[in-house]
Amino acid sequence: MAASLTEWKVPPAAQPRQDDYEFDLDRALSAVVGLHSIIPDDAFSADTLGTERAGNGVVIGDGLVLTIGYLITEAETVWLHLADGRVVQADTLGIDRESGFGLLQALGRLDLEPLPLGSSAAASLNDRVVVGGVGGRTRSLAGRVAAKQEFAGYWEYLIDEAIFTHPAHPNWGGAAVISAAGELIGIGSLQLEREHGGKAEHLNMNVPIDLLKPTLDDLQKFGRVNKPARPWLGIYATEIEDRVVAVGIAPKGPAARAELRTGDVILAVKGEKVTEPAQFYRKLWALGPAGVDVPLTLYREGDIFDVVVASTDRDRMLKKPQFH
Repeated sequence: MAASLTEWKVPPAAQPRQDDYEFDLDRALSAVVGLHSIIPDDAFSADTLGTERAGNGVVIGDGLVLTIGYLITEAETVWLHLADGRVVQADTLGIDRESGFGLLQALGRLDLEPLPLGSSAAASLNDRVVVGGVGGRTRSLAGRVAAKQEFAGYWEYLIDEAIFTHPAHPNWGGAAVISAAGELIGIGSLQLEREHGGKAEHLNMNVPIDLLKPTLDDLQKFGRVNKPARPWLGIYATEIEDRVVAVGIAPKGPAARAELRTGDVILAVKGEKVTEPAQFYRKLWALGPAGVDVPLTLYREGDIFDVVVASTDRDRMLKKPQFH
């Protein structure tokens, strides 16, 4: 598995050059490690995310590694692959479902200098960044901030101000977005496409580091943020012609139990009209914590009708023990 983490390389023209940065590029990139997790076949997330997941993590403290949560959700084993060839096992400390961050504790010595946390709020459009993957400069990108804007994921996920970087990194999961000051300002989550100047352009969506700061202590102590979980329905939603459409229903989730179907259009939450996923999520979460009843108005095959979905905490669907 270690080989497949590092077989590819970023084209030389796209690699970062030390002359373009005022910080020690190689030292900063040495904080990025490879990550390989094994998930049980019967895990809730196995069908959608796979039973073997690989990406990156970033050392942010003594043996403390920050990554994107989907790489380690329900993992029974996580291995960290270091640039010098060493492999160290890690424990999942916690996952924040709201931001998407995942936190690991290495079970052996990493001997790597942590990357200091910067300010994602301070990042501006067109700022120069390095998107760092495990393996140093040849597996990292010289990029720029292409946008800072709201991002709504189809899996009941919303970030007010995600950082989009360009060009896209091919091994984006858990990659480090490093500012011109040599500080960590984001963690790679997705690759997306947008129309730009009449042609398709690939970007990475990155979770801003400022979302970690208020939750880091909780994740280390409790394995999750110490507040009531948001209500979760298990609807995969997208926007089609100013309507919120269920493009999938999570098996055994609340929406499935309430007999929602793929193709259902969600017209309103508790009588309040919704036209796009971000609006839908905000109205859903405003109803109260996980467990709250969620009244939805649906359109299906010519009929408009109301249904009440009993929400749950998404973590209840996941295999335990997940946190140690």
